[in-house]
Amino acid sequence: MGVRRPVLLGLAIVLATGAAAVAARVWLAPRPAPGSPETLGVYGEVPDFSLTERSGRRVTRADLLGKVWVANFIYTQCTETCPLQTARLARLQSEFAGERDLRLVSITVDPKRDTPAVLSRYAERYGADPVRWLFLTGEKGAIFRLAKEGFRLGVADPDDASEATRPRPWLELPAAWGSHGSKGLILHSPRLVVVDRRAKIRAYHRPDDEEALERLRRNVRLVLREGAKGR
Repeated sequence: MGVRRPVLLGLAIVLATGAAAVAARVWLAPRPAPGSPETLGVYGEVPDFSLTERSGRRVTRADLLGKVWVANFIYTQCTETCPLQTARLARLQSEFAGERDLRLVSITVDPKRDTPAVLSRYAERYGADPVRWLFLTGEKGAIFRLAKEGFRLGVADPDDASEATRPRPWLELPAAWGSHGSKGLILHSPRLVVVDRRAKIRAYHRPDDEEALERLRRNVRLVLREGAKGR
């Protein structure tokens, strides 16, 4: 007993230290400014949708209920914020590799060119897991409505001349422009959106700095923990 007690005590200290480190990472992450959409809350609910994954299978909102997910809107020919957004999600995929209830969902705003085959090649470049990271395409009108009315994110159709004079929604950030195959441009919000297990929108994050990424990690952990408590 005299030998075992110090060993058990040492093990308890190691476990407690590890738990404290994880807690510190969650709670000491840089805090968003008051009123920032990076503050965890409820900003709306993702409506029903039906889109095509790069594998060819249909994906709906119902398929994601019970999962926590981080969504974004991209297109494969974008040369500005899309590569950064996708690189951020690749980091999340690696850092949350042990979280079976987390999904990453990238939706193209250029479905005419971003076929399932094109999205598959794009996903492979970033090492996207085919189960945990979905790349979705579909009918352009449905995608644009999902972005604007569902996620409350800005996206402008380069084929619609009236878009040039429309006011931008409050959530749309500085231009996410990229060269486009039609020699046009698609302007869209680069926000990374945290969605909970009930399809509630919980936070919107910028992809362009490390502090924002740390706040995203923190919110993902907290939302994952919410679901775990209810089980």
